[in-house]
Amino acid sequence: MEGISITKLLVITVLVILLFGTRKLRTLGADLGAALKGFKKALGDDSTPPVANNSTKIQSAQQQSGEKKNV
Repeated sequence: MEGISITKLLVITVLVILLFGTRKLRTLGADLGAALKGFKKALGDDSTPPVANNSTKIQSAQQQSGEKKNV
């Protein structure tokens, strides 16, 4: 057995797109991504910090650098 070649993968991809349609595949991908993100968050391995915390860190760093300049 040779394995899966590029042409076989292309044929499988075309068949999947024809069966499910692009809209269904798009929503399926979004749902899968949200599920994985939720799973990572539940495990505590979510490496992306929330936007509010990131901006707070930037503001505090700017304030600290401003205080050092005034001294």
